[in-house]
Amino acid sequence: MEPLRHQTSRRTLLTLIGATVVAGPLLATQSATAATTRASGIGLDDPVKKEIAMQLVSSAENASLDWRAQYRYIEDIGDGRGYTAGIIGFCSGTGDMLDLVELYTRREPGNVLAPYLDALRAVDNTDSHEGLDPGFPEDWQTAADDSGFERAQDDERDRVYFDPAVAQGKADGIGVLGQFCYYDALVMHGNGSDPISFGGIRRRALSVAAPPAQGGDEVTYLNAFLDARVWAMKQEEEHWDTSRVDTAQRVFLQNGNLDLDTPLDWHVYGDPYHIG
Repeated sequence: MEPLRHQTSRRTLLTLIGATVVAGPLLATQSATAATTRASGIGLDDPVKKEIAMQLVSSAENASLDWRAQYRYIEDIGDGRGYTAGIIGFCSGTGDMLDLVELYTRREPGNVLAPYLDALRAVDNTDSHEGLDPGFPEDWQTAADDSGFERAQDDERDRVYFDPAVAQGKADGIGVLGQFCYYDALVMHGNGSDPISFGGIRRRALSVAAPPAQGGDEVTYLNAFLDARVWAMKQEEEHWDTSRVDTAQRVFLQNGNLDLDTPLDWHVYGDPYHIG
């Protein structure tokens, strides 16, 4: 089954995120983080937990636990976002692919993707391939043989999606599972101001339940967040299959596995997965 991808509002996130503090709906601060981190002291940024997070997202985005095999991945999956590629589904139509190639080019001028920068700027916020076809997919895969391009993908994933999710999760006082729920939502929805962005989803959850940092119960709050996430997904036809929440994240929550301890068993789009 085709993997589902993120919303076009992801582009907005790129202008909101600083090095360690996120503006707008993401209001993580170092003091809040220190005050509200769960008793386990472990976050999604623990190397073992981060590896699990990458595998969980890859099961939904690429129907595989081998997330490192996705540096080379590229196709147009017909979701109106142009080309989707790489370990987190960078899209030519949502701006994060452009930012990735700009980063790669700053580090390695003259790389095989640098000639496509003008075309990527022109197709931003569209599903067009103009200026990219026919050579871009093949050149993307050529670039993926360069460890420098792999590092650029890792760094953009962390800067735009992973690090902000962990920071906001810790500020809200939620543990590894909750931080993963935030991360997966950011990957799919971005953090625009609209109701189906990460910020909108979080606001919807906060209207129902308080997070631990505000004196609320963690399980109750995470159920509210996942309810809001499912609502947001169902607002767009391409996201009506909510199994990445219903038969994955919700299962972990129902099992009380707030730290994403292995073994983990879940289904996405009907396919079973296991991490031992």
